[in-house]
Amino acid sequence: MEKSLTSSLEKNIRLFQEIFQGDSTIICRRFVSAGALPLECCIFYCDGMVNNQIINENILRPVTLWDRNQETTLEDTLKTVLQINEAKQSGDVSSMVRDMLYGDTLFLCQGSDQALILNTKGFSMRSIAEPQSEQVLRGPREGFTEGILMNISMIRRKIRSPHLKFEFSQVGEETKTTLCICYVEGVVEPRVLERLRRRLSKVKIDGVLDSNYVQEFIRDSPRSPFKTVGGTEKPDVVAACLLEGRAAVLVDGSPVVLTMPYIFMEQFQSGEDYYVGWHFAAISRLIRLAGFLFAISVVPAYIALITYHREMLPAPLLFSISAAREGVPFPTLLEGIGLLIAFEILREAGERTPAGFGQTLSIVGGLVLGQAAVEARFISAPMVIVVAFSGITGLMLPRLKGPVIWCRLGLIFLSAWLGLYGLFVGLLWLLLHLSTLHSFGVPVLREAAPGGRGQEDSYFRTPWQKMRRAGRFIAEETNEE
Repeated sequence: MEKSLTSSLEKNIRLFQEIFQGDSTIICRRFVSAGALPLECCIFYCDGMVNNQIINENILRPVTLWDRNQETTLEDTLKTVLQINEAKQSGDVSSMVRDMLYGDTLFLCQGSDQALILNTKGFSMRSIAEPQSEQVLRGPREGFTEGILMNISMIRRKIRSPHLKFEFSQVGEETKTTLCICYVEGVVEPRVLERLRRRLSKVKIDGVLDSNYVQEFIRDSPRSPFKTVGGTEKPDVVAACLLEGRAAVLVDGSPVVLTMPYIFMEQFQSGEDYYVGWHFAAISRLIRLAGFLFAISVVPAYIALITYHREMLPAPLLFSISAAREGVPFPTLLEGIGLLIAFEILREAGERTPAGFGQTLSIVGGLVLGQAAVEARFISAPMVIVVAFSGITGLMLPRLKGPVIWCRLGLIFLSAWLGLYGLFVGLLWLLLHLSTLHSFGVPVLREAAPGGRGQEDSYFRTPWQKMRRAGRFIAEETNEE
C-alpha cells in the first residue's frame, strides 16, 4: 500500500523513522516556534549530504525566533519565515525520500498532511580540472565533474541563449539517477530528439552509475565495435555539438556527457583543431586518418607479403628480412599475434600502473624485453618494428582503441589465409559495414563521402569564414527507424 502523510506530526515522524530504520545517517530534529501559538516542527535530512549552515541559519533560526500569534498554513510558513532559495510542497512520500537522499531537507509541521522539500544540498564534489583523457595545448582546460548541476552550469556558461533547453528524468529502479537531455531548440532535428526520448524511456535497469550504462541502451547497432554515440568530458566540445544540431545526455555521477548523432569522422577530430590555425589542423587530422589505416593494415600487409607475395618486395629488403627470420621457430602469423598480445598487455599494464612506475614499465617492456626476445631468436626484428609502428599509430586514436584491435585481428587472419586479396576483401567489408551504420537516423559516413554535405569540417578544417551556420550537421533526410 502506498504510504502517505497525515495531519499528525507524530505519525509522520514515525512513518519516516520506519522507512529509514537502521540508517544512522538520517537525522531527525524536532523544534517549536516562539509566540502565543507555538508551531511544532520537525526536519529530516541525510548527514553528509547537506549544508549544515543553511539548515541552521535559514531553517532552524527563523522558525525558532518566529513570533507566531495566529493560525498559519504550511504555505504561509514557506512564504514568510523560511529563507530558502528553492522549495516545493509535496505529499508524495516516495518523492520526499528520493529528494532527501540527494541532499534536500524535509520540513514537517503539526496539522499539515503536506511537507516542504527544501534545497540544502552541500555534499562534496571534485573540483573542475582538465580531463586527463582530453588534454590540449591550447584552448579551454575545464572538464566536467560528477555533479550534474555543475556540468549544466558549464554548458550554460558557453551558450547563454534562452533556446538552450534541459529536460530532466530519472533512470535506475534503485539508484533513481538523475538524467538530463540538453539541446538547442530550433537547431536540433526534432526526429533525433524524439528517438532519444523514446529510447531513454525504455531503459530498464536496477542502477545507473555511469553514462556508459545509458549509452549501451540507446546506441544503434550494439554489436558493432564502432561507436554510434559520442562521449566527451569537455564543455566546449558539448557546446559545439549542440550548436551543430546534436543533443546531449548528462548523467548524474558521471563526468562523461553523451552526444548524438555521432558520425565516424568525429573520431578523428580534436577540440584543439578549432583553437589553432586551420592549416595545421588540416595536417593533424590527415595524420590521424593515416594513423588509423596504418594501425589496422600494416601488420596484415606484412604477413601477407612475407607469406604469399615475396616477389613484390625488393631483393635487398627480402634478403634482410630472411636473414633476420633465420632461426625463428614460429611462423609469421603466430609471431605477429604474439607480439600484438604482448603490446596490449604492456599498454594495459601501463594504464593501470601508478604514474610513477609507468615510464619504468615502458622502458623495461619496450626495450629490455624486446631486445632480449630478438637476441634469443624468439621473434624477428622486422616484426618488432612493424608491430611497434602499428601500436604507436593506434595510440594516436584513443576513441578507436577497441575497433582498431578487432579490425586489425580480423585483417591479420584474412591476410594469412588469402594474402593481399584477403586484406583488400577485409578493408572492403569494413567500408561496407560502416556504410550500413546509422546514429539516430544519420549515416555515420555522412561527412566522409567526397562531395557530401559538411565537407568544410571533415577531412580538413576550413577557415571559420566558410563554416555554415548553426544546425549544419543534421540533414533533413534522416532515416526513420
